Amino acid sequence: MADSNNLPTHVGIIMDGNGRWAKKRGLPRKMGHRAGANTFREIARYANRIGLRYLTAYVFSTENWKRPKDEVDSIIELLRSYLDEMDGYAKENIRVRFLGDRSVFDEDIQGKMRRAEEKSASATGLNLSLAINYGGRAELARAARLIAEEAAAGRLDPHSVTEETVEGFLYTSELPDVDLLIRPSGEYRLSNFLLWQTAYAEYVFMDQILWPDFKPASLDAAIREYQSRSRRFGGITEG
Repeated sequence: MADSNNLPTHVGIIMDGNGRWAKKRGLPRKMGHRAGANTFREIARYANRIGLRYLTAYVFSTENWKRPKDEVDSIIELLRSYLDEMDGYAKENIRVRFLGDRSVFDEDIQGKMRRAEEKSASATGLNLSLAINYGGRAELARAARLIAEEAAAGRLDPHSVTEETVEGFLYTSELPDVDLLIRPSGEYRLSNFLLWQTAYAEYVFMDQILWPDFKPASLDAAIREYQSRSRRFGGITEG
């Protein structure tokens, strides 16, 4: 168990390895995504139990549309059915948000997202964000467009734009920066996830675990690694 007195405020997870998990078992890739969804449920509820304040998971990237159509279709249908279960999060005092461009999804999916956000808006436990059709570069480009529109309309002086201004136009404007970024499966990259928000995050890459096999004990191990590090934010450590 990790030290509950020194938890990271915001944990980000790149849920990687579903397809490889299925392939190792001779299963279609969609079965790996189904197993990964079950793991996500378990980890979200465990994070709430141990007192994490913010958890953001990379569910579907802007680049994932390049995958085979049958795999994408199966992920979208899994998302649709998963959204039907989200009333349970509100009952468990978990607040749900969705990050990314949701306009590409069918109206019923957009409606389910709105419902989940509205039903859980008053929850005071874990803040759970799902990045869906999300890309870090696309998010920054969107923020730049919105800032440009405000400047063109005379509502914003371009010379007054600061880092805080940019943050206010990100999908994550209501969230703190990421403290701990976790990626299982042996890959060592961000894959366009929360590029701005992870500027000072501690990264923990877990070689031997594919996402469907990620357990509460895996989260504990990543948090303990985070707790062992010295965070200086560009400064120096005394002594």
